[in-house]
Amino acid sequence: MKNSAGAQTEHSGTTHLLAVGTKKGLWLGTSSDRQNYVFTGPHFLMAEIPSIAIDTREGRTRILVGLRSEHWGPTVAHSDDLGATWDEPERGAITFPPDTGSALERVWQIQPDSADRPGVVWAGCEPISVWKSTDNGEHFELNRGLWDHPHRTEWGAGYGGAAAHTVLPSPADPTTIHVAMSTGGVYRSTDGGASWQPRNNGIGASFMPVDTPEFGQCVHKIARDSNQPEVLFAQNHGGVYRSANNGDSWDNIAQGLPADFGFTILTHPHRSDTAWVIPIKADAERIPPEGKLAVHRTDDGGASWTSFTDGLLEPECNVVLRDAAAVDAASPVGLFFGTRGGTVYASADEGESFVPVLRQLPDVLCVRAAGIEL
Repeated sequence: MKNSAGAQTEHSGTTHLLAVGTKKGLWLGTSSDRQNYVFTGPHFLMAEIPSIAIDTREGRTRILVGLRSEHWGPTVAHSDDLGATWDEPERGAITFPPDTGSALERVWQIQPDSADRPGVVWAGCEPISVWKSTDNGEHFELNRGLWDHPHRTEWGAGYGGAAAHTVLPSPADPTTIHVAMSTGGVYRSTDGGASWQPRNNGIGASFMPVDTPEFGQCVHKIARDSNQPEVLFAQNHGGVYRSANNGDSWDNIAQGLPADFGFTILTHPHRSDTAWVIPIKADAERIPPEGKLAVHRTDDGGASWTSFTDGLLEPECNVVLRDAAAVDAASPVGLFFGTRGGTVYASADEGESFVPVLRQLPDVLCVRAAGIEL
């Protein structure tokens, strides 16, 4: 089913799939109530899983994972049977052309495009690069417009590496794509990826000589409003921001939060101007404020925030990484996240209460959730 904006929605008979990628393997869980799960795994034990996508387009469920083996290196694998079997191209799904002199280090992001662009899947990688697949994520081609950008030599590595960690194709316009990277900031293409321009006006960079440079910001994650594609939200290395004009300018909306640092930001799949963040105390401590984990939600575009802690364990000294959180498309919306301490939480009421569904895993790197038809 689709809502008025074209986003996939879920009905009451849906099976809920939860995918959890960690430093050592992948867990896949199914549930009827988003509280009690049956998990399989670990899949790919001893491989790091920094990125996952659940692609439910074209009437089937394909799970795509960016995995990184210390022995075999990084690649993208996919399963069409909920992890019973996995396939990957013999020569790798993502391979740098010889003239680049580069090799793939990590797949930070896998992003299926909208339902009316079947087969198209995007990837963001390390070294900082964007890739496009037209065969459902089996093979990817390097976006030369971003790779050959004159700013590329000045993009640095964040604490976790040089990451193109967000790729957001616009559902309203196939030629508009946003990318966020650490470090480099937000870039936008309006010609399908042929060229890219920095779009960081208003986003801070306190670690640089100029607080708001044209580029170089360490934007941790961006997300798009479901009903207003021109509205974007960003969690920065200091600052939470909203843009009402496709990233041309940004306003800080962190007032009312206990900290303006964090890694993840999520937007509501059906309702405008609703977003979630999980604040972290910066910079050196990097734990939840006062050691108390809390999810904060705005329902008015950042004018105000509400804190939710019901079901979250205390004390908590572990952070939630940028892709270790996700929402589904059910009603009410489910919210899911995992910590670097290996606890995974699930909420079936838009983040107002949580239950732990997995514990004592390796560091949780990526969480994805979706309703599927069995």
